[in-house]
Amino acid sequence: MNFDMAASSTDIAAEARKGSRAGGLLLVAALCCAALAGGLVAGAGLDGLRALASGDAPPADEAADHGAEPADDGHGTQDGYGGTGTGTGAEQALHHLDEMIVNVTSASASGRLTTRFLKVNVAIVYDPAAPGADELEARTLFLRDTFQDYLRQLSETELEGSLGLHRLKAELLRRARAVVGGDAPQEILVSDLIIQ
Repeated sequence: MNFDMAASSTDIAAEARKGSRAGGLLLVAALCCAALAGGLVAGAGLDGLRALASGDAPPADEAADHGAEPADDGHGTQDGYGGTGTGTGAEQALHHLDEMIVNVTSASASGRLTTRFLKVNVAIVYDPAAPGADELEARTLFLRDTFQDYLRQLSETELEGSLGLHRLKAELLRRARAVVGGDAPQEILVSDLIIQ
């Protein structure tokens, strides 16, 4: 008789664990649905969501916004990313720098610091009409020197992931603008980034 009580209490405990797992899954599913609904409301707005649910066309002001050209913010940028957009390409030019190879620090599996080679190819997107654009070609050696000084200070972990690449581009752009003495450099393009 004691054996039956022990077996039934084990069954009850197993059923309780299954119930708590099912409750946890329901909670996760409910949170996912709430997040999806919040994303839809944020993206389409309440009027857009109502139109989508009823099958009607979106409101006129929202439909007009989708085909409109982005407004100029007064700083020469027209897209939301700090660039002048693709446009005709007449407002931007490229200045390629030669390949750069520098040493960067790295930690081995045992924790010992070692050096590795970083090979990087970059190009500078610039506005030929902006102040400092005429200095870009003449100051190529200064640009390479400044870039290499910065790259030598980096560690391998600082270059990991998309955040590392974004930080690298931002720092190189800041240095390019300082060397040129103007805001002509608009963006840094990285064609190769290899660590060996």
